[in-house]
Amino acid sequence: MIIPKVYQFGPHVIPEAQVFFKSKFCIGLVNLKPITPGHVLVVSRRNVPRVKDLNPEEIADIMISAQTIGNVVEKQFGCTSLTTVIQDGPQAGQTVPHVHMHVIPRRMGDWANNDDIYEELGGKSKVRVDNEEREPRSAEEMKKEAEWLRTFFPDNFNDMP
Repeated sequence: MIIPKVYQFGPHVIPEAQVFFKSKFCIGLVNLKPITPGHVLVVSRRNVPRVKDLNPEEIADIMISAQTIGNVVEKQFGCTSLTTVIQDGPQAGQTVPHVHMHVIPRRMGDWANNDDIYEELGGKSKVRVDNEEREPRSAEEMKKEAEWLRTFFPDNFNDMP
């Protein structure tokens, strides 16, 4: 019997089918409730709640991985910019107590006011990055997106545990 690989994301168990990128200290996974097409997460492998709990090597790896992932997301989702953000603690809008960075594709006019995304990230609008009211995607939809994204990272998936 083969036991499927899973990853811990705070209290959540993430199946490997939703992971598209792996590095020494983090993974890239598709988002259950994206606020734009291509909105993905870069998650520390170590289950710690705050950036201050990471060591410098882990912090560097998350940033380098976010840049690598962001370059692909920007090209493949046809966007012109990215919002990359870490909500570091509950008062910063963090709802999953595990360090993770949002990589959010941006396009001209995607919000009426370009800075409205920060209200959403901060929870001052009806749509939030981690909003419980947004409809979650199906496991199959997330698996398909992860499989597609994985094709752009052959060296950062197959060779990593």
